[in-house]
Amino acid sequence: MKYIALFFFCFFALTASAQTVVKQDAAIKQMVDEVSNKNIEAIVRKLVSFKTRHTLSDTISKTEGIGAARNWIKSEYEKYAAASNGRMKVQFDAFVQPQGRRLSKNTPMKNVLAVLKGTDTADHRVYIVSGHYDSRATKAMDSTSFAPGAVDDASGTAVSMELARVMAKRSFPATIIFMAVVGEEQGLYGSTNVAKRAKAEGWQVDAMLNNDIVGNTYGMETGLKDNRSIRVFSDGVPIAATEKEIAALKSLGGENDSQSRQLARYAKEIGERYVEQLDVKLIYRTDRYLRGGDHLPFLEQGFTAVRFTEMNENFDRQHQDVRKENSVDYGDLPDFADYDYTQKIARMNLSILANLASAPAQPQNVGVITSDLTNKTKLKWDAPKGKAPAGYYVLMRETISPYWEKKFYVTDTNATIGYSKDNYLFAVQSVDAAGHESLPVVPKPVR
Repeated sequence: MKYIALFFFCFFALTASAQTVVKQDAAIKQMVDEVSNKNIEAIVRKLVSFKTRHTLSDTISKTEGIGAARNWIKSEYEKYAAASNGRMKVQFDAFVQPQGRRLSKNTPMKNVLAVLKGTDTADHRVYIVSGHYDSRATKAMDSTSFAPGAVDDASGTAVSMELARVMAKRSFPATIIFMAVVGEEQGLYGSTNVAKRAKAEGWQVDAMLNNDIVGNTYGMETGLKDNRSIRVFSDGVPIAATEKEIAALKSLGGENDSQSRQLARYAKEIGERYVEQLDVKLIYRTDRYLRGGDHLPFLEQGFTAVRFTEMNENFDRQHQDVRKENSVDYGDLPDFADYDYTQKIARMNLSILANLASAPAQPQNVGVITSDLTNKTKLKWDAPKGKAPAGYYVLMRETISPYWEKKFYVTDTNATIGYSKDNYLFAVQSVDAAGHESLPVVPKPVR
């Protein structure tokens, strides 16, 4: 067993301000730079032009309503797919949602999926980036009034579409799905259908990135303008965890070490590595108070998922009829969106997806050996299937730290670290020769 303490790779030293710059992948940086604020703005304004994208709106018109919007999204994805040499396939994910809350009748619905197939036939990992393309006005059942939905959530849809445009021209070992889902405002119906389908069909969803409300930089009550911060919401105790799994988390102090928390930390490290003037804020909540998003159905099916949302929301814009009252503008209009900011968030998403889809899969059966009383930490694991790692990083942090503080590089599938397992938290991630890293895996006690 050999290990090297990579102290230059200790990207956090007790505080986030101690972050140091690490080497970027030139190919990924080129993709990041190709993400265009002009393209993002054009997508948002085109979606707004359909007047309403309410889930119950017109499906026949070619210029207005949800039907025209989804057909346009699909045609745009197909244009991007033409540059993929057949690797990207575009499809409607069609289903009928039964009458229920916020649905007056059984309603045919269609998500739009652009699937960029991975090149490694032994690697079945899937990574998903998503925004919802439906919109609403003040009343949840109002399917005819002007509902521009520029920030909520044409901005997130634009992130998914612009990433598909840039990434379709490249190939990755793992599969990436670029989604635009419907029915979010009526009850997360579109994402629920995809998440259940993924579970039923055995998709190996390694991570799902939900972008919802990522286009505003002005806080309505505070008057603050923040064009560099993005919140990432992640669950601590997994929604789908069994009672036995919850008991294990409590006994080990693992409440902040779910796979979704690992994805959130990964998003911060990688996003800030590739995007300048970006602060990824880890929010230790599944979502905001009394609200939800399209990552929730994936969490309910046991997948790893997070939500990205702007730092300071403007509630005069969200779910509001377009109007002016007492000199205050209401409504989610495109002129009030910040497209440079959405470009920054799209670039962050791309850096995360490209690194994950290029990296080896996660190490398997990661365990911390508890049979010996020792002030050292012994770890062991199995190599992942598919692309062979060049090595592994053993991550370490204090139990009170939100960030991984040290990385130790090892080439074996075991390591002995000179720090006590009782005093620190550990995880293991695979890494290839180019430095692409998998998501970390927290060890389970083994004898």
